[in-house]
Amino acid sequence: MKISDVRVRKINSEGKMKAIVSVTFDDCFVVHDIKIIEGQEGLFIAMPSRKMPDGEFKDIAHPINSETRSLVAEAVFKAYEEKLLEESEKLEEAALL
Repeated sequence: MKISDVRVRKINSEGKMKAIVSVTFDDCFVVHDIKIIEGQEGLFIAMPSRKMPDGEFKDIAHPINSETRSLVAEAVFKAYEEKLLEESEKLEEAALL
């Protein structure tokens, strides 16, 4: 399995949810609404989920082993950091104009 694309669709500077991401696998399957959350021990990814009648959240799609979860998390965090850098550079350019 290869992660062929990671798109950071929305960035929030306020609150615990920092970004919403879409990840494409093997150029043929995409998972939308992966969230980057700031927790007590740093950033983590939350897979797309649905609220159940009992109030519990259940993942709709998720990696089935820790190796795959790490692979996805690394790709997502890399794309997020690149997007933050890009946004920062745009703000600096705008300030110079």
